[in-house]
Amino acid sequence: MKRIALYTRVSTDQQTTENQRLELLAVAQRNSWEVVAEFTDLGISGAKGRDQRPGYDALMKAVARREIDMVASWAVDRLGRSLQNLVGFLTEINAKGVDLYLHQQALDTSTPSGRAMFGMLSVFADFEREMIRSRIMAGLARSEKKAGRPRLDPDKVAKIERALLRGTSINETARKLRVGVGTVHRIKVKLDQAA
Repeated sequence: MKRIALYTRVSTDQQTTENQRLELLAVAQRNSWEVVAEFTDLGISGAKGRDQRPGYDALMKAVARREIDMVASWAVDRLGRSLQNLVGFLTEINAKGVDLYLHQQALDTSTPSGRAMFGMLSVFADFEREMIRSRIMAGLARSEKKAGRPRLDPDKVAKIERALLRGTSINETARKLRVGVGTVHRIKVKLDQAA
């Protein structure tokens, strides 16, 4: 009989994990799985790291100690917020011989089709990581080509200087002329240095 750990999570204190739990218990009963542990994170975002999710951390410790054969969760977004997170989680539990069952996605890595799906998820996670990397590199190249920030319109700079010379505060000038406080501050510093 497979030893199963249930993992449930909700993002806010106003939600409950009870519906997830009841459905997973029903699946375990239908499949003759023995539920040996239940881990829950209440009011914690899936974007948080392991160190900020005590239920998830305890689950991973149980996996490391080989106390379970399978992790069952309601859906992929209960485990984490990105495909990379899921693949990392799957890789970690797979290394310990632990399978994963995701109810909403009908994913069961103890089956041949589930293992194939895991392989495809890994490919997509690599693709996602490369796309993000490409966008970051393109943005950096664009910034280097432009040599920094876009220049502020000279008329706007003159208006900012006049407002500052009249004694208008940096915050008020920024608000009235719809520019960033940092931009106004830089112009004020240049005015002070020129004086």
